[in-house]
Amino acid sequence: MALYVKAAEILEKVEQKKGAVKTLVYESKFQNIKQLFALVCETQKYSSVLLEIINSTKLLKETKLRIHVAKVLVYDLLIGHGVKCGGTWKTMMLKHRSRLQAALARIKIKRKVSRNQDLLPSSFQQTQDDVIPRYVRVNTLKTTLEDVIDYLKREGFSYQGMASGLEDLDRLTGKTFLCDLHLQDLLVFSAKTVFHDHFLYKAGHIILQDKASCLPAFLLNPQVGSHVIDACAAPGNKTSHLAAIMKNKGKLFAFDLDAKRLSTMSTLLLRAGVTCHQLANQDFLKVDPQSSVYKEVKYILLDPSCSGSGMVCLRDEVSEPQDEGRLQALATFQLRCLNHALQFPQVQRVVYSTCSIHSQENEEVVSAGLQQNPAFRLVNLLPNWPERGHEPFTECLRASTAKTRTHGFFVAMLERRPPQKDQQNLVITTLQSGGEEKQDTHQSDPSEEEQENMETAEEQSTNPVSKKKRRRNRKKQKKQES
Repeated sequence: MALYVKAAEILEKVEQKKGAVKTLVYESKFQNIKQLFALVCETQKYSSVLLEIINSTKLLKETKLRIHVAKVLVYDLLIGHGVKCGGTWKTMMLKHRSRLQAALARIKIKRKVSRNQDLLPSSFQQTQDDVIPRYVRVNTLKTTLEDVIDYLKREGFSYQGMASGLEDLDRLTGKTFLCDLHLQDLLVFSAKTVFHDHFLYKAGHIILQDKASCLPAFLLNPQVGSHVIDACAAPGNKTSHLAAIMKNKGKLFAFDLDAKRLSTMSTLLLRAGVTCHQLANQDFLKVDPQSSVYKEVKYILLDPSCSGSGMVCLRDEVSEPQDEGRLQALATFQLRCLNHALQFPQVQRVVYSTCSIHSQENEEVVSAGLQQNPAFRLVNLLPNWPERGHEPFTECLRASTAKTRTHGFFVAMLERRPPQKDQQNLVITTLQSGGEEKQDTHQSDPSEEEQENMETAEEQSTNPVSKKKRRRNRKKQKKQES
């Protein structure tokens, strides 16, 4: 019953424009965040259909239910996976189920459709490009990719090898699965594949995580044994990914301001076998970069609060005009976080990511961060990735359902420039698809002016008489050459 009460409460606030679904769900401190998020999103999508069913059956009059409670209950009864609570609400909904099902059938006949999803408004209609596969990250702290594949094959799954393009993902059906093209420890299944009750999931051997959400840790790629900060860590999937890349060696500092979310995250990390972490219920902006505790931190993953506009189930919020004041407030907060991350004295790389599609939260934040921190520059990420950041920030990555079969996402990596004395040997870093770095080193011969300056510097440390003599000889040599 608590699920439906909380879902109805959030749904009402969303319809009254009092906040975004993602923000309200996380602020609710509900125990099962994913379940609540899915119920609110799906009920909101079918809201107009549910209202028509409720009105035509006079459900509110007969049950005395509030409209938003009725919506979430009717959604689960007719379209979802069945009413999940017991007691009077379940008895009540089962009593009216036949009438409610008949009302839904009449609407389908009237609109000449056969599937529930065809009743959705056009802004919610899914095409093939909108279907996101089920991504499963293999937790290498507890198992190997090969062992997981073998286990699944013994269960009747059919392994199809490595994907070569989006077409391979679109063809996934039933129990077929692939290895992802870019992330070697990521497996891809058809969208309807369910793993929440699977042994591998419950044992922490696999993590259910969208591909786009795996990119920040994969691209940051901290060295084994290094010191790393996950600045806004909850719910913890990226933290566990970082720990796997670090092989549980070194130190992983994880911060989050919400104590309840941090507690949930602690349970997740325990199940994943993470041991190198230090959790702190603390605002990252109040962490002292000059503290000796963080003097060896070289890598920071920053995934701050954002509008969540890249999440597929929030499509309605994307299609409507955005509250510019809210976006500006988010961007201001995000820039403060980015600037703060760049103040750690030994940090070499910072990955900045959001699940937003808005430039205000993405390229514009990165642009301001670079202007205010000239000691850093962008790294060109995965040159073969199909969707790039908006001009001129094409070094960054974007993700979308249409082009990458993921939720909408943005990733940028800022790295510290080499010391000034090393600028003569300019290193341009490009992160390849395998997470490896390619360095193109350009060492040019000194110009005539530079050569003269170098000689002058040498002369200043020697006898002043011989210095004048060398200058006269150099002038004579130039006249002879001309």
